[in-house]
Amino acid sequence: MIELRSRPWVLLSSLVALVVFVAFLIFPLDHEHSPVEYALEQPHSYKAPRQNVWAELTESEAADVNAFILKEFAHLDLKKHPKSARDNFIYIVETLKPNKTDAVSYLYDDGPSPPERWAKAAIAQNLEDGPYIIYYMVGPLPISKDSMILPLEYTFNSGRNYVPNPIQDFAAIQDFASAMAENVSDITQELLGATANRADPNDPHGLLAFPRGSRIETGGFTLWMQFYRPGMGSGARTLLPQGIYAKVDATSSDINDWSVGQFYYNGVVYEDAEEFRAALDDPDFERTPANLDGPWTDTEDFESHPAGRELPPPVSVQPYGPRYKLDRKERYVSWFGFEFYITTAQATGVSLFDIRFKGERVMYELGLQEAMAHYAGDDPMQGGLEFLDTFFGMGKNAFELVPGYDCPAYADYLDSEWHQAYQTHHTPNSICIFEYTADYLLSRHTAQYSVTVSRNTFLTVRSVSTVGNYDYTIDYIFYMDGTLEVKVRASGFIFGAFYTANNTKSEDEYGHRIHDALSSSMHDHVINFKADLDVAGPTNDMVRMAIEPMTSTYEWDQPEQPKRNTMHLVEYQVTEETGIDWPKNSGEFYLVYSSDKKNAWGERKGYRITSGTGMGSTPHLTIFNSTTLGDSARWAEHDLWVLQQKDTEPRSADPLNYFAPHDPIIDFTKMADHESLEHGAPDTSYDGDLVIYFNVGAHHVPHSGDVPNTLMHTSASSVMFVPHNFNDRDASRESVQGVRLQLQGKKSGGFAGEEADPNDDLKTRMGRRSKTLDKTKAKYFGATYDKGIKLPLEALEPNMEGYVSKEHGVTDLSYNGSAAGVWHREEAFGG
Repeated sequence: MIELRSRPWVLLSSLVALVVFVAFLIFPLDHEHSPVEYALEQPHSYKAPRQNVWAELTESEAADVNAFILKEFAHLDLKKHPKSARDNFIYIVETLKPNKTDAVSYLYDDGPSPPERWAKAAIAQNLEDGPYIIYYMVGPLPISKDSMILPLEYTFNSGRNYVPNPIQDFAAIQDFASAMAENVSDITQELLGATANRADPNDPHGLLAFPRGSRIETGGFTLWMQFYRPGMGSGARTLLPQGIYAKVDATSSDINDWSVGQFYYNGVVYEDAEEFRAALDDPDFERTPANLDGPWTDTEDFESHPAGRELPPPVSVQPYGPRYKLDRKERYVSWFGFEFYITTAQATGVSLFDIRFKGERVMYELGLQEAMAHYAGDDPMQGGLEFLDTFFGMGKNAFELVPGYDCPAYADYLDSEWHQAYQTHHTPNSICIFEYTADYLLSRHTAQYSVTVSRNTFLTVRSVSTVGNYDYTIDYIFYMDGTLEVKVRASGFIFGAFYTANNTKSEDEYGHRIHDALSSSMHDHVINFKADLDVAGPTNDMVRMAIEPMTSTYEWDQPEQPKRNTMHLVEYQVTEETGIDWPKNSGEFYLVYSSDKKNAWGERKGYRITSGTGMGSTPHLTIFNSTTLGDSARWAEHDLWVLQQKDTEPRSADPLNYFAPHDPIIDFTKMADHESLEHGAPDTSYDGDLVIYFNVGAHHVPHSGDVPNTLMHTSASSVMFVPHNFNDRDASRESVQGVRLQLQGKKSGGFAGEEADPNDDLKTRMGRRSKTLDKTKAKYFGATYDKGIKLPLEALEPNMEGYVSKEHGVTDLSYNGSAAGVWHREEAFGG
């Protein structure tokens, strides 16, 4: 992990505060309460109103849970340091998030006690018919004589709390791949100029075989293995596919019964290695160039010096300290009307709970559910490639953020912990919180004699998850008017395809040629989030408010215009659980209304759900009935879904769906099963508490500009939740910073809030006004920067020389992200 000896950016806020404090002792502000005084009194004493009941287990809690399981499950002979695939061991322990129905009385009804705290455990357990991963619930916490271990079943709609683990022995698969590569080393040397190095699989001059597993509906397992070069510099393995593929029959549960069958090269299938070798001697055999590493995969250029690069770019600073309040212990944030709790999970990363605005409920929960990538292509790797990234861990792969780059240097940073195989893993500074002012205004208006402008300042909670070849930046953004935005940007190496020289290949059908022997590979990113909306309370309705054309007759229009073509609003109630796509021409508003709360004007309080900023509308999966995904990700088939809230349906997916795509432990189709969303009738138990699942992502067709890395501004997408009659007026007016310029002119008038004396006659008022006509006047709303200040260099460019670099445990997108790989890594790295 990246660590810091002195953590200069952690010291930065104190340094800046000291410099600013001294500066203002010399140059005091005229304000009654200076920004420096405000900043100095904020961060350290602030306390959350309630306990964070969703917080991840502490290290001591995790240790107690592990010890309790080892004692109570002594009959399983659970190993602390598993040494083989047949060992049973505790894979993960983490918080079992409380049921919403148990949390609401504590949160909203002033209940005296928080809900019981429980842990979730996944155990890698061998049964008679093979290895399984089995979920249990452990609690109540803290561990006591009343604590127990129960099968965790109620959160899964499959009727079971386990999945079979088809990857019984990750190390054995690696060995099998290496043996296969050695057996065809003459072929790889002839065609690729390299062979696999079994002693060092990551030899930059060697080859490795990367498996793509596929669960088939009839049962069993099929592997295609493609040769890759490991990548010498920036970890560019997925840019270095080679053109040889081997098919492995892995249908047997015993790896000793696996066999290598067909080979595929340059559009031709060979039944076995011998047929492949024989083809090499054919004078008409058509070869493809090897895909070689080189400077073209480097993610940076230290040599170029275009004009302007010798100067650093502008940066944002925060001279007076943060304006938000943060309770670090409870991970509670308050900022200009918004309040919320932060928590983490090793599969899904950062989630937010109990989001309120101006004291009113907006959302109970907002968080990632799954991140899916589905590829297409005409070779054995790309043709069936897909990833469900929570399997590898969006939370445990959220690495340390780089101050001044991932986040402004002045950001606040939070650490995270996760617990796997009896160890607590601590990731420093994996979450940042910061306020930022956009390069565009929140609002402005120019009148004849005045100009009013308002700065657009927002709050961001950010993390970056690096899952194999992609880095996902995930933002939760809060705006002063009550808008929330969930935004995802991606960067990193694409998963490229080998470019074949076979002239039967259909050019540009699946991507573009982007290097000597590399083609891009089209794929869909569909990233699923849950938004448990409680708009002004838990009882809500969803409507589609359509903007529709119409022809109408108006009495005032007669007789000149007998009929008028116009448009109007038509509201359609969403009466059952369903999936919805973004409308053509943005012709509908998707609104979640309070069923009983109205604003001052008698309108229902609501929030609008809309595709937000980024590269066009957010997408859903292009493929119908994916033969690869099966039923593991049906949430990807529409842009958003509306469902009943149920404690038994807390998530749309589970990481272990990756192991059983055709019989997933959570099947979303059983959740979105068209149950009624109508409430209030005597014959229904539904209380109006609904949940939205929505997707962000991209239809990614990589091109030459994606080499070496995809760029974040070209791969961004978001969904926004915008107040719709939720407030009586624009709520940002009381919080925003800006200025009104009153311009010169005989009829210019005064400023807002300045009332004329009713006793003045017209001549007196005009005389008073004429005294101000010789200059433009300015009046500020909110504080301003009134005096110059000095900032330390670290406020502009943090010193990176203080870092101590350690190896990241980034998954290679193989099976080492699973329980099957844990014991192998434990053994390899000495336990």
